[in-house]
Amino acid sequence: MAYSIDLSGRVALVTGASSGLGRRFAQVLAGAGAAVALAGRRVERLKDLRAAIEADGGDAHVVRLDVTDTDSISSAVAHVETEVGNIDILVNNAGVSALRRLTETTPEDFDSVFDTNTRGAFFVAQEVAKRMIARSQGAAPGTWAGGRIINIASMAGLRVVPQLGAYAMSKAAVVHMTRAMALEWGRFGININAICPGYIETEINHGSWDTEGGRKIIDALPRRRLGKPEDLDPVLLMLASGASHFVNGALIAADDGAGV
Repeated sequence: MAYSIDLSGRVALVTGASSGLGRRFAQVLAGAGAAVALAGRRVERLKDLRAAIEADGGDAHVVRLDVTDTDSISSAVAHVETEVGNIDILVNNAGVSALRRLTETTPEDFDSVFDTNTRGAFFVAQEVAKRMIARSQGAAPGTWAGGRIINIASMAGLRVVPQLGAYAMSKAAVVHMTRAMALEWGRFGININAICPGYIETEINHGSWDTEGGRKIIDALPRRRLGKPEDLDPVLLMLASGASHFVNGALIAADDGAGV
């Protein structure tokens, strides 16, 4: 039996889409046929991504979103649903990190990491889920309702990484948040799952792997290699599509065995 993922007619919202994994997620969903809302604070970079997606025949839209501001969240989600359509897929990707030992972590570091990675992710998912639930409750029998929420957690949310304590704690909260959402919202046809990436080389961290510290990290990995953003494509597409209809509350470690 052969499988193919076709997201034509679906609307996807990707937060943190201006760079890194978010950029890749948006391109992959657009390539599968979804209309993708590109959300983030760096609007000019989002416009560049929109142009790249459209050049490849995809459908993309730009919306400014600051996940640390609940007014910005509600405004952005309303804008997407008015201008593009009802959101079927949320990729809850926006995130930040702080490379600090716990004794050196400042209140500002802690608040920045948790405000974006945990609080921001929660309220984006909540805003989208409220609308999904309302549509599900009013749907005619036999019509498609519900949706897909994909939280981007981290291997560090399952296994603490040195000098990333605050980040690991924030992503561990996302892991448990995913389970809580799956338990409460699953009955409305919403599937909520999390991807927990390992060490992925992106434009943001590219230069760090050639340093002494970066090489030590790579040498300590089971297969002594980094992942690439495209290594997450199959997991993303499966969770975004109808193929994941029996997958809810799952934490998928895409880390090449680093968390074993």
